[in-house]
Formats: sequence, C-alpha cells, structure tokens
Amino acid sequence: MSDDADADPWLIDRRRFLGTLAGLVAGGLAAPHTAFATPSLHTRPIPRSGESLPVVGMGTYITFNVAGDESLLAERLEVMRAFFAAGGGLIDSSPMYGSSEATIGHCLAQLGHPTGMFSATKVWTWFTSDGDAQMQESRRLWRIPQFDLMQVHNLLSWKDHLATIRRDRDAGLVRYIGITTSHGRRHEDMEELMRTEALDFVQFTYNIVDREAEKRLLPLAADRGIAVIVNRPFQRKALIERFGRHPLPPWAAEIGCSTWAQFLLKFIVSHPAVTCVIPATSRADHMRENMAVLSGPLPDPDMRRRMVDHVATL
Repeated sequence: MSDDADADPWLIDRRRFLGTLAGLVAGGLAAPHTAFATPSLHTRPIPRSGESLPVVGMGTYITFNVAGDESLLAERLEVMRAFFAAGGGLIDSSPMYGSSEATIGHCLAQLGHPTGMFSATKVWTWFTSDGDAQMQESRRLWRIPQFDLMQVHNLLSWKDHLATIRRDRDAGLVRYIGITTSHGRRHEDMEELMRTEALDFVQFTYNIVDREAEKRLLPLAADRGIAVIVNRPFQRKALIERFGRHPLPPWAAEIGCSTWAQFLLKFIVSHPAVTCVIPATSRADHMRENMAVLSGPLPDPDMRRRMVDHVATL
C-alpha cells in the first residue's frame, strides 16, 4: 500500500477527474466500436484514433501456455468463447508466454475469428535482426494477417524494435504501436519514452495496492493522448487470496460488485486514464465474472477513496 494514501493519489484533483470522466461518457465511455456487442458496455476511446475498446480485455500469461494439451485447449476455448460472448475485444499475449500464442490461434480458428477482436502481442528479443522474424511467427501462430497492436515487451531493445514496428505499420502489418513494463519496474524509462516517442499505447502494472502509476504515468498518458493497458490487476492471484478471506463490504453493491475480482477491476477501470485492463484466467466462470465489470456503475472519486481506505484495513 502506498505510504501517501492520505494525499490525492492521482495528482489529479476531484474537479479534473470528474471533468475527464464526464468527457469520456460524452465522447465514448459507453459508445462502442461498431464491432462490439451492445451499446450498454463500458468502452474507452483510443486517443490516437477515437476507436473504442471494451474496458476489460484478456491476458494470456501462464493461463494459455497449455502446450497442445487437448483437454486444456478445450477449456481455454470455453474461456475465449465466454470472453467474446460477453462483449470482449482486446486479447494480449507475447512470445515470452510459451505456447500462449499458438493456443490463441487454435481458439480463434475454432470460433471462426470472432468479429470485434483487438489483437495485441509483443516483440521480445535482444537482437534487432530477430524482431522481424518473431513478429512474422506471431502472425502465423495467431493465424491473422495483421496485428492491431504490437508492443515492445519490457522495453527490451526498444529503439530498434520501435523502428521495425513502425516499418510494419507502414506496410499494413500493424495498426498501433506500444511499449510495456510490469511489476512496477522501469517507470522512469517508460515516462521518458512517453514524453519523447510517438506511442499509441503503453502497458504497465496498476491495481488497488500498486498505485505508483497514479503519480506520473497515468496523468502523463492522459496529457499525451496515449492509451493505457493495465496488467497484473490481481498481482496474479495474490490480491484475490489476500482479500478473499474477508467479506466484501456491503456498499460494494452500490457499484455493482458481487465479488472481490469485480471490486478490484472496477477500481482500475474507473480511473479516467485507463483504457483497458487485462486479467488472465483459465476458467470460463471466472471470465464471465470478470466481464460483468463491463456493465453497471463505476466508482466515482469518493468511492475510489473509500475502496482504497477499506482494503488498507484488511
């Protein structure tokens, strides 16, 4: 938990937060891209284009690394089926995630490549010369001709890989460009690149106890017009296990939460600078639980403070 919990954690005052949130509502918070399911789902616009994304996406780290196991593949197919049935869009992966990209490709083929998918993966290699081949392989594994978003994973050899991704964008192989980090690492490096590079997306860790990004990265993304993907919303399973031993506060019903997972996700997506959060799961019932966050009320600034204060007592 941040030591400055009594200060304004966003470096955005209440008036600015409400004004930004009101602008998102007026300009696309609930106005979906034509590919997505229903106008009642919470979406956020990608600042560079205005294209909308559902605020809950799907991560695939560990969960989709099933190495061709037929039983596990069938389970992951049901996870993805539940994702799209609930209005999901963004799926995020990486060559670092073992067989996850191959699993995604298998499931997409079984589902007939559902309309509305927003494909996001990463390039992850020290060697510039290997980046092009790795991205080609990712397209082959996903069984798609173009990625919506290509990201430099953990800023590895970022300068050269960004040049390659920009070339691929010019060739029609990529639509958006981004960079990532995780575990709260390299925030200073990411901040510098957000200020100096033309980026469409950034991805980093943010959750109700890891709130370092509220100080600079989230306000900077809003100021620079960069979309934000949030990873590690549950610290993998740690926050669910930590808080799950306690009853959900009764007032969580005011924001439509019936589980701790929904409580934690709604805190994240209610920050006006967040575009999409990407929880990962291997279970279809957990996917449906997560995707329920796409509808119902979102916390206002007072409720967000109440949520932070409550979990600090647990």
